[in-house]
Amino acid sequence: MDTSQPLPAPASTATADAAAPRLPATSDPAAAKKAGENFESFFLSQVFENMFSGVDTDSMFGGGHAEQIYRSLLLQQYSKVAAKSGGIGIADAVQREILRAQETK
Repeated sequence: MDTSQPLPAPASTATADAAAPRLPATSDPAAAKKAGENFESFFLSQVFENMFSGVDTDSMFGGGHAEQIYRSLLLQQYSKVAAKSGGIGIADAVQREILRAQETK
């Protein structure tokens, strides 16, 4: 690295502020609720996957790779329904935090 060359001047704060991402000026409770439900649904799907990982497949239905795939899809649907019907309270907390973050900006 050549130290004889001067360093470039730092960018002005006006340029840096204009390039920084901004939250919307108004909060959208419906979008915040949907984001909270999506987060809770993802969390619950991970919990359900761990919960059902020790359950063996029934030999009556054949088991195998296809049953593992369909079980995963079934657990995803379970998590979506659970989150939409109230879940375990994560969606409400996420929604509150999103709205609080939007209000402080």
